[in-house]
Amino acid sequence: MELINEKLVKEFGLKPFQVENAIKLIDEGNTIPFIARYRKEATGEMSDEQLRDMFERLTYLRNLEKRKEEVIRLIDEQGKLTEELKVEIEKSETMTEVEDLYRPYKQKKRTRATIAKEKGLEPLALIIFEQEDKRAASEIAEGFIDAEKGVETVEDAIKGAMDIIAEMISDVAEYRKSIRKIIYDVGLITSKGTKEEKSVYDIYYEYAEAVNKIPSHRILAINRGEKEEFLKVKIDNTDENILEYLKKEVIKENGSYGDILVETIEDSYKRLIKPSVETEVRNELTEIADEQAIKVFGQNAKKLLLQPPLKNLTVMGFDPAYRTGCKIAVIDDTGKLLDTTTVYPTEPQNDVAGAKKALLALINKHNVSMIAIGNGTASRESEMFVADMIKEVEHDIYYAIVSEAGASVYSASKLATEEYPDINVSLRGAISIARRLQDPLAELVKIDPKSIGVGQYQHDVNQNRLEESLTGVVEDAVNSVGVDLNTATPSLLRYVSGVSKTVATNIVKYREENGKIKERKELLKVSKLGPAAYTQCAGFLRITDGKNPLDNTSVHPESYEVAEKVLNKIGFETKDLKEKLPEIRANLNTVNAEKIAAELEIGLPTIKDIIKELQKPGRDPRDEMPKPVLRSDVLKLEDLKEDMILTGTVRNVIDFGAFVDIGVKNDGLVHISEMSEKYVKNPMDIVSVGDIVKVRVIKIDLEKKKVSLSMKNV
Repeated sequence: MELINEKLVKEFGLKPFQVENAIKLIDEGNTIPFIARYRKEATGEMSDEQLRDMFERLTYLRNLEKRKEEVIRLIDEQGKLTEELKVEIEKSETMTEVEDLYRPYKQKKRTRATIAKEKGLEPLALIIFEQEDKRAASEIAEGFIDAEKGVETVEDAIKGAMDIIAEMISDVAEYRKSIRKIIYDVGLITSKGTKEEKSVYDIYYEYAEAVNKIPSHRILAINRGEKEEFLKVKIDNTDENILEYLKKEVIKENGSYGDILVETIEDSYKRLIKPSVETEVRNELTEIADEQAIKVFGQNAKKLLLQPPLKNLTVMGFDPAYRTGCKIAVIDDTGKLLDTTTVYPTEPQNDVAGAKKALLALINKHNVSMIAIGNGTASRESEMFVADMIKEVEHDIYYAIVSEAGASVYSASKLATEEYPDINVSLRGAISIARRLQDPLAELVKIDPKSIGVGQYQHDVNQNRLEESLTGVVEDAVNSVGVDLNTATPSLLRYVSGVSKTVATNIVKYREENGKIKERKELLKVSKLGPAAYTQCAGFLRITDGKNPLDNTSVHPESYEVAEKVLNKIGFETKDLKEKLPEIRANLNTVNAEKIAAELEIGLPTIKDIIKELQKPGRDPRDEMPKPVLRSDVLKLEDLKEDMILTGTVRNVIDFGAFVDIGVKNDGLVHISEMSEKYVKNPMDIVSVGDIVKVRVIKIDLEKKKVSLSMKNV
């Protein structure tokens, strides 16, 4: 365990106490959000991302140690374990190295080599391999002819010996390690088209790129093209170097049987080593690409989940369509459904007048101040209709384009059926679109994270890893914001630290049976929510207008006494948080956190967090983020001119740039090369999903309906 700790310290640039305490807390069953928020002194203020990354690496290293122990045991059971081999296995840094060392001792299926061994040809193979005997190979081979065993000629004997040597060469761990290095140093990933028809993989029909340079998104694109049988992919430019290396390693200077060994080496490489090592290298590249895609997806998803809510507004959700009509849902400021209808302003009906009349009536009836338009089919036609219609509304009203990714998945889900049993499936999408604008986090947690429309190649990567990673991302987002205990749905509650799906359902059931929850400690009455779970979840659950004002903050109940002492020091009590907040805030701005921490013998990070929370009870961290772009008029592709400066919302960030919604039908692309005057290694260093950015139009392709944008000189 100490060795693992040392590795983590070195790899993550942490102090020994941080790693030791973080591992101890995780092993005790504490969740990552809880540790990141409430155990800052123990971990030296490690963030949730740092903790998750370290935990993933810890899991890998622990699995590696288990596999080493297992391999040592398996080889020892065969009576073939030497001290040197044991040391080699113990110092292995990766699973691949361990498996390479285990390869010669692994139970193999019947191979050409095992058949040759059954024929008694292993001694002949060893004589040739050792290259010491000066007799001709044919002369030695005569002694191994045995018709009963199927060795009828000298050629049969030599051929069988060569098969054994080929497998021996293939099984040498050091050779495989060096061959992998050669592939990474000089190899080229090449792809050729298998069909004449045009496809999205055109650029890969005649393609080559260095193994050590190819970016993750191209690996995943090529993999997908290969899977869909548009591409044939292989690794080139390595055979000569590898064969030269193997000959140098195997053939001794002035040794015997050089010709036989050259032929054997070539057979070993082409038949046994090349297929498996190239597969391993491609798997490694894919794993790295998967991790990168999962990381990009996770970062985008977190930013999307943390989009600021538009509070205290009645919102109309507008789900655009053509033939089946546009579905409309009006929700009040709490998300409660007020009204629904279907209108047909788009093709083929084109009932603009009827649609306008119906929607103006709803807008005036419910005092709608915001329209959320889904960005799918018929979105821009619907936007043009809405922009024209709202000119006739007497009060202030705006619209915003909302990503409807996953809305149809939600509409047909079991959860949507439970929430709206009497509402038609098609209308549920409009409700989801409206709620996404009102409170993105509460709505988006209802949808499989893979379906929320950010990232790239999320359906191609390792789905278990993606699921695991995205669950962590959603947990971090939900817990960083906090959840209203009296309004949250089970789908939101289940992402709260320490709350399982069953407990989430039980909290809602308790609420329905007993009315509003008045204080956090009431949670201990909820079925299957014991003291341990309470410790994990309490600080992330908010109660507005409860008995204790601290229940509306992220101050943990274990620190209530400390919070009260902090308030006492400036002449106030907890109850004053409701009526004397401006005075409390002013006084807290003048306190010396270090001095209070020393006096109360409490860690400085905890004191700082408590002071911050006492200044803003019920604070929503999303309020500090840029609000969505609200529009009152429409922009068409034809309206764009080169060098036009526009404001847009970043919808997606990928390895090669970012897609920005500038108000036309398709999002424009800011290529990575157009993000800054300086070199940009990663687009995420410059922008995130939800950012409001200024962009300049640099190219308009009316035929392909594509817009290229730049963030330089704006």
